[in-house]
Amino acid sequence: MIRLLRIAALVLVGLVVLLAIVGATYQSIATHAEARSFPEAGRLVDVGGYRLKLNCTGQGSPTVVLEAGFGDVLVEWKHVQPEIARFSRVCSYDRAGYGGSDPGPMPRTSAKISEELHALLQHAGEQPPYLLVGSSFGGYSVRVFNGKYPDQVAGIVLADATQEDQYELLPAAWGRIYESMVNRCKKQARWAPVFIDLGIARLTLRSQGDLGGDSYLILQSKYLEARASELEMIKTSAEQARAAGHIADKPLIVLTGGQNSDSILNSGLSKQDFDDFHRIWVDELQTRLARLSTKGKQIIVPDSGHDIPNDRPDAIVNAVRDLCTATGPHVPQQIVVKSPLHSKWSSNRQ
Repeated sequence: MIRLLRIAALVLVGLVVLLAIVGATYQSIATHAEARSFPEAGRLVDVGGYRLKLNCTGQGSPTVVLEAGFGDVLVEWKHVQPEIARFSRVCSYDRAGYGGSDPGPMPRTSAKISEELHALLQHAGEQPPYLLVGSSFGGYSVRVFNGKYPDQVAGIVLADATQEDQYELLPAAWGRIYESMVNRCKKQARWAPVFIDLGIARLTLRSQGDLGGDSYLILQSKYLEARASELEMIKTSAEQARAAGHIADKPLIVLTGGQNSDSILNSGLSKQDFDDFHRIWVDELQTRLARLSTKGKQIIVPDSGHDIPNDRPDAIVNAVRDLCTATGPHVPQQIVVKSPLHSKWSSNRQ
């Protein structure tokens, strides 16, 4: 009997090992096939022992630098970058661990991210002045960048960016959603070697019809680890942005999504909390961002939610164009039809 149990155990272990090998092989082959069919634009640039993926297009000055939101790879800017490239130099990139970039040092804070971005631009030969665009979480990092390298920054556009007082001002129920998201991301990162590297996540997404051509950019352990660290350290990044101080008299445009349409928040908050969240986000947090500069201006984008780069990419393009014009006459001119925006004026809103 004992001998039969041992044989059964060995067979079971053998099957598990075989399935692991098959799964890892499937993940590797599928990843390489997707990368060949849907290559990510740009090139790898060494920033001091590891490389970041950088994609720069267009000509002109200032150089527009796009900093994506939490969890977003450089393809997030696919509707924005080509339009900006018509009138200026513009660069997008993958943060360390994201997309085509190598993993970087932990923990992942805005201070570290801004230092890496500065090294990336320098090593790639992309010259200042820079016009920084920060979407969502990326707003912290561009503000920290400005604080570290103020002489190299000509202006800033913030697209529904996070603001450091939100953790105290937003409804307590939102804080519970945030904590749940932190725990979920940490759990996903912890189990990534099993679910990602052995092909389980890929197979699950494929069976659900949710596997896109560029899914290989996020179906990576390094991506989930970097993402989890960014979210776990986001309050540290918020305080780093606060410490970076005001933007003085530099041109600043704060784009604010006017739609109260975040499905995760809508399902997780009461109607009162949901309405309070939107009011505080728009009328308190976003206006505080606009007050960071004496030349700050808030523009509400009425038909956009939090994800302005995808909902209303033209709003970002128009804001960038306005700042390019304001920062110097050396930018080639081109007629652009602007969509109407109302001046004054998630769950990616960490």
